[in-house]
Amino acid sequence: MANKSEIEEGLAFAPQFGADGLITAVATDAKSGDVLMVAHMNAEALRRTIESGEAWYYSRSRKALWKKGENSGHVQRVVELRVDCDQDALWLKVEQDGPGACHTGRRSCFYRAVPLGQSGAMTLEFRSADKTFDPHAVYGGAAGKPRR
Repeated sequence: MANKSEIEEGLAFAPQFGADGLITAVATDAKSGDVLMVAHMNAEALRRTIESGEAWYYSRSRKALWKKGENSGHVQRVVELRVDCDQDALWLKVEQDGPGACHTGRRSCFYRAVPLGQSGAMTLEFRSADKTFDPHAVYGGAAGKPRR
């Protein structure tokens, strides 16, 4: 295992997977910078992403590897892959094929805002929340379930 200085300042790629074998991956649109989604990768998903140039993730709920877009066709082509300072998080700059990255039918998974400066029960506010595709038509079945 590399020491802290090597991890933070060195050139060796040494991803720091958590106790569950996963690392957090944030996908943003390569052109606009919009955050599209946050997911997780295990070592196999990361390896496949690097080798193929397309985003692969690990589903914690299904306990399975999945390629983004394998069902929907909404593939993410990785333009750049960055690692944070302590190598325990990844940033994927992607070209998102298709109208959206979110299984709810939206371009981004981040379509609601938490109001600031309030206390007590919060009511979320929709932002950029228009659906860009029909998730039932794309995925079939219950659109509320996380999909690929």
